[in-house]
Amino acid sequence: MRKLTDLKLLILIIIAIANNYEPVKSQQTKRFFSDTSFWNQPLPQNPEIDPNSSRWIIMLKQEPTGENFGISCNKWTVPVYEVDSSTPVYEIKKHYLTKGEKLNWATIRNFFGHGPGFDKVPVPVAASPDPENDAHFAVVDRTHKIGWDMWAFRKLPDGSFESKTGMTYPLDGPGVYNTESYNIIDGESVHFHGPSRAAGVPIIAGLIMYDEVMAGEIRHKLSCATRYGAFQEFVYPATWTDGTVDGGIPEGAVIQLDPTLDLSRFGLTWEETIVAKALQRYGMVVVDMAEGQPIYAEGLWGHSGKSWKGKLREWDGGINSIPYDCYRILKIKNSVYRGDAKSKKKLLQH
Repeated sequence: MRKLTDLKLLILIIIAIANNYEPVKSQQTKRFFSDTSFWNQPLPQNPEIDPNSSRWIIMLKQEPTGENFGISCNKWTVPVYEVDSSTPVYEIKKHYLTKGEKLNWATIRNFFGHGPGFDKVPVPVAASPDPENDAHFAVVDRTHKIGWDMWAFRKLPDGSFESKTGMTYPLDGPGVYNTESYNIIDGESVHFHGPSRAAGVPIIAGLIMYDEVMAGEIRHKLSCATRYGAFQEFVYPATWTDGTVDGGIPEGAVIQLDPTLDLSRFGLTWEETIVAKALQRYGMVVVDMAEGQPIYAEGLWGHSGKSWKGKLREWDGGINSIPYDCYRILKIKNSVYRGDAKSKKKLLQH
C-alpha cells in the first residue's frame, strides 16, 4: 500500500478535529480498574428504564435549593495523588471514637475500620486531603497497580497520619469490594469496615479525572450522590447504603442523561460537554448521600498547574443548567435490603 503523503495526512487530521475526535489523546488516558469492570462499560443503546424512574425524577425536582445535578470539583470531593517506590511510606493510625461519637454513630465499636491489607500507605510530601470535613484522600501506584483511599485523613501534631477509614485494592481489578471481608452488622455504617464511600465502593470509582477531560474523552461511568437515597436498599456495584428516604433511589443505581439530548442548548464549555457526553454514554452511579445532587470531579489540591477554573462550573451553570427531566434511571435489578439505619435515625433527631 502506498504511503500517505504529508498533505493527505494533514487532511485526515483536520477531518478528525472537525469531528471532535481525538484518538491519540483518548488512547493515552488510563482508566481505573479493568476493561471488563462495571465502571468501564458503556450503556446499551436502548437500556431498560426502571418503572419508578419518573417518580424518582419528580423526587429530585423537589430539591430545596432548586439546583439540578452539579459538579463538585472545588470542595467536598476527592484528590488523587500518583505515587511510586520513592514516595515516603507511613503507617496510618485508626481514629478512636469518643463517647459522643459512639452515641452519634449508634455503636459500641471503639474505632472506625481499616479494611484487609490496609496498613502502610505512600503519602506524597505536598499532598493534602479535601479541606472540608469529609477530608477524602486517595493515592494510586500505577506501576504496581494498587490504590488506597481514606475518609477523614489528617496529619497529627507529632507528624504521623490518621484516617477514619482505609481501603486498598488492585487498580486492574473490578472496582467492587468483596463484602465477605466486612462481617458487617445490618443497621450499622460501612465506615466501621474500611470503605470510605457510604455505598461501599472505592472513592476513585467514577471520579471525573482532570487528565482525561483534557484528553477529550471520559471512558467510564461517573459517580454522584443524592439527597434522596433509598433507606436500606442498594444494588450492585454498591455493597451498602446510608440512604434515609423510604422508596428513594437505591445507592448503586445508574442515572443516564438522555442520549438524544441536544447538548448545544445549554451553553456548556468544551470540558462540560465531555462530561455530558459521558453521562449520555456511560451514565453515573449513586454512591453516597449529600445535601443536593453532586457529581464528583477530581480535587486538584496539591496539583500545581492544574485547575478547573473556566473549564467546569459547579452550581452556576454548565451541567447544573440541565433539568432533571433530561435524566432517567435505569432498571433496578436484584436489590439488597440492608444498610445503615443510623443515618435515618440521626436525620429524624434533627
